[in-house]
Amino acid sequence: MQEDYLLSSVASPRDIKGMSIDELEALCVQIRGKIIETVSKNGGHLASNLGVVELTVALHKVFACPQDQIVWDVGHQCYTHKILTGRLGRLDTIRQEDGLSGFPRRDESVYDSFGCGHSSTSISAALGLLNAKRLKNEPGKVIAVIGDGALSGGLAYEGINNAGACNRNFIVVLNDNKMSISRNVGSMARYLSGIRTRGIYLKTKSAVDKILSRVPLLGKVMRKAILKSTSTLKNLVYNGTVFENLGFMYYGPIDGHNLRELIKVLQVAKGKDRPVLVHVNTVKGKGYPIAEKNPKAFHGLSGFNIKTGAKGATSGDFSAVFSRELFKIAKDDGRICAITAAMKLGTGLTYFARRFKNRFFDVGIAEGHAVTFAGGLAAGGMIPVFAVYSTFLQRGYDQIIHDAAIQKLKIVLAIDRAGIVGADGETHQGLFDVSFLNAIPNVTVYSPSFFEEVGPMLRKAIYEVDGVGAVRYPRGAQLYKPEDFACNCDPFDVYGDLAGCETAIVTYGRLFSWACLARENLQLKRIKTCIIKLNRIKPIDNAAVMEATKFKNVFFFEEGMQSGGVGERFSHELTQAGFDGKFYLTAVDGEFVAQATVESSLHKLNLDAEGMEKIIAQRVDAFARQEKAGCSAV
Repeated sequence: MQEDYLLSSVASPRDIKGMSIDELEALCVQIRGKIIETVSKNGGHLASNLGVVELTVALHKVFACPQDQIVWDVGHQCYTHKILTGRLGRLDTIRQEDGLSGFPRRDESVYDSFGCGHSSTSISAALGLLNAKRLKNEPGKVIAVIGDGALSGGLAYEGINNAGACNRNFIVVLNDNKMSISRNVGSMARYLSGIRTRGIYLKTKSAVDKILSRVPLLGKVMRKAILKSTSTLKNLVYNGTVFENLGFMYYGPIDGHNLRELIKVLQVAKGKDRPVLVHVNTVKGKGYPIAEKNPKAFHGLSGFNIKTGAKGATSGDFSAVFSRELFKIAKDDGRICAITAAMKLGTGLTYFARRFKNRFFDVGIAEGHAVTFAGGLAAGGMIPVFAVYSTFLQRGYDQIIHDAAIQKLKIVLAIDRAGIVGADGETHQGLFDVSFLNAIPNVTVYSPSFFEEVGPMLRKAIYEVDGVGAVRYPRGAQLYKPEDFACNCDPFDVYGDLAGCETAIVTYGRLFSWACLARENLQLKRIKTCIIKLNRIKPIDNAAVMEATKFKNVFFFEEGMQSGGVGERFSHELTQAGFDGKFYLTAVDGEFVAQATVESSLHKLNLDAEGMEKIIAQRVDAFARQEKAGCSAV
């Protein structure tokens, strides 16, 4: 009863200010229970949220939000923060349509000082907030909370470099759990591992300070000289860190599940007049033994059984099919290399990594580096395949242009989670890759609709494309395929009887399945349609355009942005070919698509079978009436 009372009594951070350590620890237990219960039903990020419960409670105990501002990196660990800032009553709606976001959102709460969803942004954003306070002469502290995995992203170092030179209290909390999604890689991970083993630096530093303070006069001079020094002497006496060399006062490593210790160190950090980095060790999945044992599997979930940890069975997905096909190709071709940006599990490369260790590269959360690294491999005679979620490929845009396409280097982009992805919302929708790749010369893009098309299209991207090749595929399983449709992986397919057909649907990827269902329903309304299925969406095959000119009405449906998309390009090429019929494009136009199920989002956008059927029936009828009116006028 006491624990229930504590959780339900927290409506804002002010409500924990007067709680004792014992009460706060009891509150943490209740918060964990609530998070586990919620994620088991709604899905979401479990292990990362369980790992920061005490840290979040300590931050809100010590700092006065929203005057003080906490900036979360990635934001997939913000559930405790949401509970403590008045959103407990709506937590059951998290990641649901019109519910709470699974990430911080500025338009959701005054306590969410900066929105996010991608990695390594917190230090830069927090430093900007701090300087805004300075320029407006506003009070308050700013705290950036960043994970050790996010320190593999280059933007974090740009922020650290800039922040270390500021002369104000600026606090970075390094949440070190040895992981991003998989185990961390690289020299920073190795460096942090060394720090973890050497004891609490705060205590060591305090002990040295006490000894020097007992030496009359000379002690104070020595202490000041050592602290100002960047030499080996400082490292020898204080066992200094790279963060201090970059301008930060360093405290840690601290036990991230010891509330008393966390509160004490954060209070010390709060009182400094310079940049401070607090290094906190946490356990991903803390408090739920099944997640602690396997934090990778419990990073992001669509739901699970609390007692057993069992997750719902799946009927196969595009990531797994890509993985199998790449493995087959790599067995026969020693030039094939696989690259991931800390997403080995999510992109299906786990087995490849075990079998071909020397040809597998996890570069950490560094998509820009991954693309340029792939370019270097290609320039050296290898064939690199970079498997990456569409939403994260955006972070390597400059490198695709400058370090691959301009040089016509043979790299392959395996673009996972293309299109609508669902509950992760705006920051994770894969809706932009087609538009930005469309603008780049020397790039060829394939879009399979079904599992059996993945392998052949991947081979085309690897062996037939001169320059950057890309294969983009959606999250999850394949959809409906008519029994009489045969995949051939030519640049395009035409499905349906052309005789007497005046209306064409043009589309690509998984929307072909919805188009087939719409076609069947339209036949019942005596509207005969054919479907032009684009397999290679960049460049568009001229023969596909010429095929479309044979129809009176052409409807293009695209699960991507209208501006710069394939539909816009197809419309332009139709006009150039002399098409004088009616063209209608349905795509995502001028909006970020909010969180909801994939099915709900596609329905709202008129990109499912029902939406396609409705638009075509209405337009064909309108076209017919216009034509009839024109004839009557004559």
